[in-house]
Amino acid sequence: MMNLRELSARVLEPLSMYTMIFGIVALCQPWIEVLHRYGVTITLIGLIGFSVFSKIKPLPEAER
Repeated sequence: MMNLRELSARVLEPLSMYTMIFGIVALCQPWIEVLHRYGVTITLIGLIGFSVFSKIKPLPEAER
């Protein structure tokens, strides 16, 4: 079972990066107005998540 540090490094940090990328794509596309309207908000949520989860690193193998 993964603890929070491993979950953050393996899942939450990459998910935050993909959320930022999706927010930028949503902001730049002209077809779906809802995505365009919330593109900055989606990008900001991804940025805040990345800032938080990038600080939580798994412990080195020797300290376990």
